[in-house]
Amino acid sequence: MAICHHHHPTFLTHHPFQPTATTLSHLHLHIRLPSSFRCNLSVTSPPKLEPEPVYTSVKSFAPATVANLGPGFDFLGCAVDGIGDFVTLKVDPQTPPGEISISDITGTGNSAKKLSKNPNWNCAGIAAISVMKMLNIRSVGLSLELEKGLPLGSGLGSSAASAAAAAVAVNELFGGKLPESELVLAGLESEAKVSGYHADNIAPAIMGGFVLVRSYDPLELISLRFPSDKNLCFVLVNPEFEAPTKKMRAALPTEISMSQHIWNSSQAGALVAAVLQGDLVGLGKALSSDKIVEPKRAPLIPGMEEVKRAALEAGAFGCTISGAGPTAVAIVDDEEKGRAIGEKMVEAFMAGGNLKAQAMVKKLDRVGARLVSSSSR
Repeated sequence: MAICHHHHPTFLTHHPFQPTATTLSHLHLHIRLPSSFRCNLSVTSPPKLEPEPVYTSVKSFAPATVANLGPGFDFLGCAVDGIGDFVTLKVDPQTPPGEISISDITGTGNSAKKLSKNPNWNCAGIAAISVMKMLNIRSVGLSLELEKGLPLGSGLGSSAASAAAAAVAVNELFGGKLPESELVLAGLESEAKVSGYHADNIAPAIMGGFVLVRSYDPLELISLRFPSDKNLCFVLVNPEFEAPTKKMRAALPTEISMSQHIWNSSQAGALVAAVLQGDLVGLGKALSSDKIVEPKRAPLIPGMEEVKRAALEAGAFGCTISGAGPTAVAIVDDEEKGRAIGEKMVEAFMAGGNLKAQAMVKKLDRVGARLVSSSSR
C-alpha cells in the first residue's frame, strides 16, 4: 500500500502488477489531474478494509476505441460513442467467496464460441479479478455476464471494452471506491495477458475522450480535452476480415530511420495540438500521415489503400487504420457527409479487396466506461 500526495488531498493507490519497489516509488499518473502525484512506499498505512456491496447487481457499458490515430502508435487513442460492450455483474451465493464466475457470453458474431468462460482467460474476468484484489474482496462471490457489442479482432478495442466494463462494474458494485487510475491499471493487466502491454485502448475506454500515454514505466496518462463546441464524427468501416493484434504487430519494423522518427514525432505532436485546438483539418492531416506502422499493415488488409484514397477523395479530413485493423477510420465534421464517405469506403473495400464491409458514423465518447443500471434486490 502506498500513500500518494497531490497538493492538498491525500489519495490511496495500489499497483496490481507487483513490480519492484523502485518502480512503484516512481509511479505517478496524470488522470484528469492538473499535475502528477507521487507514490512513496516509505509511508505505511493500515490494512484496507473490505467494502460491503452497495448493490446486488449492476450493469455497465464501455465504449469502442480507436487506437494509434495514425502516428500515435501505442500512445494515442480515443473513445467512440454508441458502440461497445456491456457487463452485468451480480452478487452470487453459488460462487465461492472472493472469486468470480462468468455465467454467459452473448453478442456480436462468434464471440460466445471464441471467448473462454474461464475468468483467468477472459478479458472481462481478468480485469474483474484485478479490481476485486484492489478492493480486498474476500467474503463475496460474483457472477458476470458479458454482452459483446464489438466484433473480435476488429481494431475497435474489443478486449479493452470488455475489461473496462468489467472493472467499472466491480468497482461500482462496491460503492465506486477506486479512482479511474486504478481501473486503468486493472484493465491494463487484462490487456497485457491478451493482446500486449499497451494502454491506448484501455485508457480511453475507461476515461473517455482522447488520451495520451506519456509513459509506460511509470504509467503516465494525459487526458486531451477536445473542445465541446466542435462536431467530430468518426466514419468506421469494418470489413469481413479478421486482423489479430499479434499478427499485425509481428509485421512492424524492428528498426526505423532517423528521418522516419522525426516525421512521425512531428505528426504526433501536430495531432495532439489539433485535438486541443479542435482543428479538424489539422487532425485529419496528421491522422493520415503515419510513415512507420500504416505502410507495413495496410498491405495486409485487402483494399485498405484504396479505401483510404476513396475516403480522402470523398471529402474526409483524414483516414487511417483503426488500431491493428482491419477497420478503417475517417474523420469528418458532419454525420450526413460521413455516411456518404462511408458508402464510398465500403465500395472501395469490395473493389480493391473483394471484402464486404459495414459503415457507421459515430461521435466522440467523452465519458468512458460507466454504470448504466443497478439493483439493490
